[in-house]
Order: sequence, then C-alpha cells, then structure tokens
Amino acid sequence: MRLKSLVLAAALLPATVIAQPVDTPGVTAPLTPAQILRNYPPDALTGAKVDQPVVLKSQGGIGLKVTKLAEGLSHPDGMVFLPDGRTILLTERTGKLRSVRDGVLDPTPIAGLPLFDNVGIGGLQDIMLHPDFAKNGLVYISYSKARGAMQGTTLAIFRARFDGAKLVDGKDVLVTEAWESPLGTYGGRLIFGPDAMLYISVGDRDGTTASDVSSARPQAQKLNSHIGKILRVRDDGTAPPDNPFVKTPGALPEIWSYGHRNVYGMAWDPKTGQMWATEFGPAGGDEINKILPGHNYGWPLVSLGRHYSGSLVSDQPWARPGMDNPMFFWNPNFNPENMFFYTGDKFPRLKGSLLVAGASTKKIAQISVNGDVLRQGDTMLTELGVRFRDIRQGPDGNIYVLTEGRLRGPRDTDGMLLRIEPATMPAAPRAGSAADPG
Repeated sequence: MRLKSLVLAAALLPATVIAQPVDTPGVTAPLTPAQILRNYPPDALTGAKVDQPVVLKSQGGIGLKVTKLAEGLSHPDGMVFLPDGRTILLTERTGKLRSVRDGVLDPTPIAGLPLFDNVGIGGLQDIMLHPDFAKNGLVYISYSKARGAMQGTTLAIFRARFDGAKLVDGKDVLVTEAWESPLGTYGGRLIFGPDAMLYISVGDRDGTTASDVSSARPQAQKLNSHIGKILRVRDDGTAPPDNPFVKTPGALPEIWSYGHRNVYGMAWDPKTGQMWATEFGPAGGDEINKILPGHNYGWPLVSLGRHYSGSLVSDQPWARPGMDNPMFFWNPNFNPENMFFYTGDKFPRLKGSLLVAGASTKKIAQISVNGDVLRQGDTMLTELGVRFRDIRQGPDGNIYVLTEGRLRGPRDTDGMLLRIEPATMPAAPRAGSAADPG
C-alpha cells in the first residue's frame, strides 16, 4: 500500500516543478567556452602533499602515521584490495586502471577498459570485485558512456575478468537510463550487499547546477528514469524479482530507492545488516540516509540545503509525507564521499564507527551509529589539505584513502594513495623541563 501511494504522489507532483523550459549543456546546445574552461582548467596540479611518512594527531588525540604508497595519480576515485592481501586496484577518473603491489605503483596501466567520456567529472568512477573473485576473477567498473555528439552521456557498468595483467572478456552489464549533460554528475559508487546483489548509485546528472531549473533534476522523482537512484541488480546486471518496483507499470525494475541527489558512499552495518548512504546536498544539507527498499528520499523537492542561487529547493522544502528525511546531515556542507564501518583492531576507538571521507572539507569524520541515532565524533587529517575521494579498510586493519587537489582538471597528477596506521604520539614535556622552561 505504501509503495502505491508513493508512486501516485510522484505522478502527481506539481507541473511547475516537473515541466519547465531548460537548457541541457552539451545536448540542447554546444558547451560554451566558459563551461569548457571550467572543466578544462589551463593549469595542472602536480606533485604530492605527502613525501616522507608523517605523524599527525586526530582532533580527539589519536596518533596517525600517514604513508604515501602511490603518487602521480589523476583524480583517483575507487579502489579494491585483491584476495592476495598485497595488491590494490584503483581507478583514475581521467582514464586509467592502476595496480599497486606491496606498496609499489605499477607504471603500466592495466589494459582492457571500455571507451568512455571524461568531460567534466566523467570518466572511470568506482571499481568492485565480484564476491567470488578468487574463483572467477570478475571485476566491475562504473564509467561515463557517450552515444554520440550532442546526445548526452550516462553511467554504465562494465564487467570483465582480471587475469592478473589485463582485463579480458569485458562487456557492459548495465547501461543506465540516465542520459543527460556530459557536465552532470554520475555517482557510480558500487558495492555488493550481504545478499550478493550489486548496488549502484546513479547521480542526479545535473549539468546546470547554477540554475534553479534543470532537465535532469526532476527525474530523481520519476520511476521511469535511473537518475537520482540507488539500483540493485544481480551480478549479470539484471533486476532480481524481489526489487520494490518490479511490478509497478512503467517503472524501471532495477530501482531500489529514489529521490537521491548524489550518493557517493554506501556501506552495510556489519552488526545489523542495515544499509547506509552518504549523499551530497546542494548548498548545504549533505546527508547520511538509512536506505530502505522502495523509499523516496525527497530530492529535488525536499532538502535541508538550498539551490546554489540561495533559493529554497521547492515551496515545501523541509519535509513531505512519504519522503524520508536524513538520519544525519551537515550544514554547512561536508561533501561526503565514500564511507565504511571500521571493524579492525588497529584503531580501538574507531571500531564499529562509520568513517566518512570529506572532499571539499578535506577531512575524515568518525560517525557513531546507535540504532537511528548518528553523531559525529572525531575528525582527522585536515593538516594534509587534500580532498578525500575514497576510503577503505585494508586487510591489515589499516585505513587507505585516495586523494586529489581539486574536483576538475584532466591534466592534474597530484593524486595520492595513502595508508593510515596507528602511531604513538610523543609524550608531552614535563613542567620545568628544558623543553618547557615555564
């Protein structure tokens, strides 16, 4: 009954919200020189913010040793650890799949990638291993796919077998119905659930964020579009029969939840099996949501942020019946990227918490989860002055992060892979000592 009422509510949204004359850059009109300049800055960021290992302290006093494992990366976005415990595969958004083995970056990229479009923040997005990777060697990569000049781009999921040196037998297992401006966001976070299903976030694909109207934005509320959704599919990209909208006329069967803006992090609580997701708000209102099948998370009708112009997102922006409010939100923004529940023993004070990577805020946050109550605790690594794009727990119990200097810049090579491990902080000097003359 709830699903029928939600679908009906979406179908009855005010026409003033859904149907407005809009421009779709790169589709209805060529990209302007200003748009091209913004996405292709003439300068390039190079070098690395971390050279030798450095010992830092979190805001709460945890000693952290930061070691650079790889540098010279161009906007690294996603990484996975192979079962051998020695190898990391990572994506560079501008178009390379890289291997780091025993802390050493292989200078030769891995071959076998699909053709992709890397205008704006397009390109390679996330990477995920099949749950039975040790047996079948299957790897999944999300990327931006084009279908021709002035015809838009979308998010696609590419599956291939990694033979230890290259990708073979690759093919798209899902091309999403999210065709929009090449300047739009893609989302593209991938994660397998406890049910062995692949969950995929699709961004709001909005190429006109400076405007209060958009051809893409309203589609987050429409069930015949993948824009602004979390999808759930089998390992071959097909929709399972127990997805919430499989029997809804006109709905795309892959949809798990909808009304999202840009989901860049997904994680399961290992204690409860509950799924959580981070979501970029517009100007303010970044969120952590409790993801439930068939639920509507409100965008672009509900948000605790505002349009970039400063206007409210709708005439009833804070809450609406049938739409879930976030369990936690930041205002001002945090820019939450990926996250995970820390389960290791290296950092006892972090155990059981969500660790969330912050992009523009250039820090990592600890979020405690107690039922539906979420609280931000410690924060760390602000001294590095870098944007954090991905964060994972390694098989050794240490924390691994991917960094960049700015959001756009296809010539940038300042990205790093860093390992975070415990460090013993030096004891404070005693009063009256030579170090503290009083």
